[in-house]
Amino acid sequence: MSVVIIGGGQAGLQAADTLRTEGYEDKIDVIAEESGLPYQRPPLSKDYLAPGKEGAPLPLRGPSFFTDKNITLHEGVQALAVDRVERKVQTTEGSLYYDNLVFATGARNRMLNCPGASLPGIHGLKTLKNAEGLHTALLTARNVVIIGAGFIGLEFASAALAHGCNVTVLEFAPRPMGRALTAVMTSWFAATHRAQGVNLRLSEGIGRFEPGADGRVGTAISTIGNPYLADLVVVGIGVQPNDTLAAEAGLETSNGIVVDETLRTADPTVLAIGDCASFPSAHAQDRLRLESVQNAIDQGRHAAKAILGATSPYTELPWFWSTQGPYKLQMAGLARPDDDLLILGDQTAAKFSVLCFRDGILAAVESVNMPSDHIAARKLLAAGTGITRTEAETEGFTLKVAASLRVIPVVA
Repeated sequence: MSVVIIGGGQAGLQAADTLRTEGYEDKIDVIAEESGLPYQRPPLSKDYLAPGKEGAPLPLRGPSFFTDKNITLHEGVQALAVDRVERKVQTTEGSLYYDNLVFATGARNRMLNCPGASLPGIHGLKTLKNAEGLHTALLTARNVVIIGAGFIGLEFASAALAHGCNVTVLEFAPRPMGRALTAVMTSWFAATHRAQGVNLRLSEGIGRFEPGADGRVGTAISTIGNPYLADLVVVGIGVQPNDTLAAEAGLETSNGIVVDETLRTADPTVLAIGDCASFPSAHAQDRLRLESVQNAIDQGRHAAKAILGATSPYTELPWFWSTQGPYKLQMAGLARPDDDLLILGDQTAAKFSVLCFRDGILAAVESVNMPSDHIAARKLLAAGTGITRTEAETEGFTLKVAASLRVIPVVA
């Protein structure tokens, strides 16, 4: 028996780790395109870019992990093709045979295709190499333009402000972080970033870049013709799933590798997890693809247990976080644009939560600097306790008290 995992990120390593924890004793191979130990990616757009920060992000597992667990890490190796008949993965260092194959290939940055998009000084942010380049660039940058007001863009905006840069964010959509958050929360963050000094331009995308006298990027021209000085540009316009290898192997793909509720593809020997997987969500009641550490870890665990014979569906509650300057944004559940909203706490003090109700029942919670609300929301939503808006409007109601009264097990 053998398991091959394509991808050395959070999802892939969690799957390998759980296989060993659950008693799997046969061969495990992990194919990782980047050289070196796999590392934590979330700090790349947060702590790692802070002024005075030195060193590199922490590894996902320590140096002895692979030896102790008898897991073979093929670092700096690319998977080139999958033969599902022979159950073989062709790599840049040879062939690996499998009984079960796990795609944990993650996602790649979307690229700009406007004029000037290849000028020096224009960066993406996905890998440690990207972050190292930005870490150095921020030491001398004066005028920073960020394309995209998603989580990565606004996290980087906060870091650039802390370095004393002039920061402009161009967002083609009318709201920042609009795909993920309620209108209440996006409005609050828009006002907050502006108050801190970010020139946040909504409904205004990038038209083209023009070089400066040194041949590097010098000016960003927006879709409505406004020019913005730019000696450093960061592009954060979302990602695309790395599903080409799976498609070439004859597996179904549609905004990711299509899997069932157990995370298996139509080929029962092949699974897909993490950012590259399109799965039926019990919480969204629809098929979706999630880009989060929580989802990667939980799906890694679930896939490992499925390989070992478990047949239960994947139903873990989605939750997320983003650190933007002094503000810790945490989300539990999946909000929808038509949810009924209730605000608890003090927005002016930057300590509040937005409760999202669907058909009168709590369905999601967004919190700013309220970790106790977030933890309680995860407990309540995971347990399906059915908190109603009427209950939440009762004088003295708090999520923390509601969770403790219902004697819900602690969420790991």
